[in-house]
Amino acid sequence: MTAADRLAEARELLASAPVVDGHNDLPWALRKHVRYDLDRLDIAADLTGALHTDLARLRAGGVGAQFWSVYVPGRLTGDNAVSATLEQIDVVDRLLERYAADLAPALTADDMEAARAQGRIASLKGAEGGHSINNSLATLRALHTLGVRYMTLTHNENNDWADSATDEPGVGGLTAFGRQVVREMNRSGMLVDLSHVAAGTMRDALDATAAPVIFSHSSARAVCDHPRNIPDDVLERLPANGGVAMATFVPKFILPAAVEWTARADDNLRAHGRDHLDTTPEAMRIHRAFEEANPRPVVTAATVADHLDHMREAAGIDHIGIGGDYDGTAFTPAGLDDVAGYPNLIAELLHRGWSHRDLARLTWSNAVRVLRDAEAVSRDLKSRTAPSNATIDVLDAA
Repeated sequence: MTAADRLAEARELLASAPVVDGHNDLPWALRKHVRYDLDRLDIAADLTGALHTDLARLRAGGVGAQFWSVYVPGRLTGDNAVSATLEQIDVVDRLLERYAADLAPALTADDMEAARAQGRIASLKGAEGGHSINNSLATLRALHTLGVRYMTLTHNENNDWADSATDEPGVGGLTAFGRQVVREMNRSGMLVDLSHVAAGTMRDALDATAAPVIFSHSSARAVCDHPRNIPDDVLERLPANGGVAMATFVPKFILPAAVEWTARADDNLRAHGRDHLDTTPEAMRIHRAFEEANPRPVVTAATVADHLDHMREAAGIDHIGIGGDYDGTAFTPAGLDDVAGYPNLIAELLHRGWSHRDLARLTWSNAVRVLRDAEAVSRDLKSRTAPSNATIDVLDAA
């Protein structure tokens, strides 16, 4: 079979079992680039070169469901973080209203299946960083009411109750309040997202949760030893938990040579007075100049497939998925340049002997199942328990 044949087969497979992508930062890109002016960045137009995401490329990529990240950076704290998260939620709602023919609001697994049957892209919200709730379980519940269906317990920085993978150890994983956050997420039906958290936080959350967890955009630490990735002992716990680890495409997390290169590129960006996560046109010009002088290590769809092969071996085929992190990273792999690229990854996995049945689990059914299972846990807990009024001051006083 030729490469062209495999790509055609991948596209055919995605027509029936489209991609559920765990993490796309389009809402933050819209805030950063145009302050939510949807006329200036109209995703119904071809935005190649401006963003990784637009409607035509989502269709070309075989995307059937997208968790839109309602991320806010850790430098926003307290009520400022809550307000910014609400603004992120608002822009997703505006996108769903504006592009209703293509994007379908989804709150449940049944909604995801209904959207697929309608030929629309199921659109869910995921909060990124527990600082978004400002240490308030009531705020957590309010985010769920507004449609948020997962929350990443941390982003790049620790918060008061959880340690991040990319910060110095703070509380040693989860505090008592952090464990209560996990339990309240279980009760609400919000998936516990363990991307970005420290390995100790992963293990504490798995100990505390009654529902399956997800990693919305993390890969395998055994393949690339970066703290943003998942250790094997955690991957091996997913079958008992029922959770799903969704491999990310971010080069600095998946190729060892890219880790060192990206660290130098980020330092160069900071030297020019820019945040290392900045993807504005000016920041990208600085990046491109650095890349011309320091060629970037080549990351491809095969690099991502290496992680998926390992994650499948460690966790099992029922516990893996895809979370590209498009519009949340400055660089993407060759062949996975934007949201149109998923067929190239599926073609690579076909080349490696993955069956259609297993690929359908990877792309669609695992993610739908994990949300359905979290909904079942929520119904049970709500029938037996009341909403928690616990506070961090009381639970973490000791």
